[in-house]
Amino acid sequence: MKKIKVVFMGTPTFSVPILEALIEKTDVVLVVSQPDKERDRKGNYLPTPTKVLAEKHNIDVFQPNNIKEEYNKILTYKPDIIITCAYGQIIPEALLNYPKYSCINVHGSLLPKLRGGAPIHHAIIDGEKETGMTIMYMDKKMDAGDIISQAKTTIDDNENLDSLYERMSYMGRDLLIETLPSIIDGTNKRIKQDLSAVTYGLNITKEEEKINYNNPCLKVHNLIRGLSTIPGAYCMLEGKRLKVYESFITDIKSKKMPGTIEKIDKTGMYVSTQDYLIKITDIKLEGKKRCLIKDFINGIKVEDYEGKVLNNE
Repeated sequence: MKKIKVVFMGTPTFSVPILEALIEKTDVVLVVSQPDKERDRKGNYLPTPTKVLAEKHNIDVFQPNNIKEEYNKILTYKPDIIITCAYGQIIPEALLNYPKYSCINVHGSLLPKLRGGAPIHHAIIDGEKETGMTIMYMDKKMDAGDIISQAKTTIDDNENLDSLYERMSYMGRDLLIETLPSIIDGTNKRIKQDLSAVTYGLNITKEEEKINYNNPCLKVHNLIRGLSTIPGAYCMLEGKRLKVYESFITDIKSKKMPGTIEKIDKTGMYVSTQDYLIKITDIKLEGKKRCLIKDFINGIKVEDYEGKVLNNE
């Protein structure tokens, strides 16, 4: 593949393997990232993952607060192509129309399914058995451009966000590097999205992070694993936030009101749902460190917790 001038736009760890491959295979002249937002314990801003990688390779970094108003700097680099992956802002038309080889996006779903900023979260939450990566031409509408290539993967019943997120980031890397030569020589496919099949996987809201034990056990389980570990699903226990990171479906019928802790032992915390007990094994109670249930019960009286109700208050 001939060397082309690339402007890469991406922010989180999901984007890093893709950027690494582009640095190796192309001439990345600029990395555009969201502004630094995370802070360390001293309150200092931490650089975004793509910024860290770019600086390691002495590549210029640009972090506009509003790309729609601050895009002109990007044009000065005269990119042959702009490649985005989990950037986090809508790209203005002036950028979409500029590069010789257009603007392409590496998206974490099998479009037209799950357009939006959290497709991997929603694939798990929705109980999907399959998902994948899409390379697409960018359009002024969100994730609405023509499809160039796709790769599929199955989702295991107990797979959580962390493992699927990491696996798919490498899938995206491989698919992009496999697809790029055809984009450059003009032999790539260009498939219109089926508008009748469009669904959305928009960014997770605070309300969506709450566990509702009135739902069936499977739905509760899918929410927990679909948000693990960031942002994390949660409920309330005696006025304190309880983050839940791992759960398992059981075949034990619920006997009490949904949300009731029916039993706790070293294997887990068994909580009633609409139908079956869900076994919770990994938690973080507000004010305490994250731990497994087998460690949590070392500091409590089990009888003090059995019968208590987890809720969304």
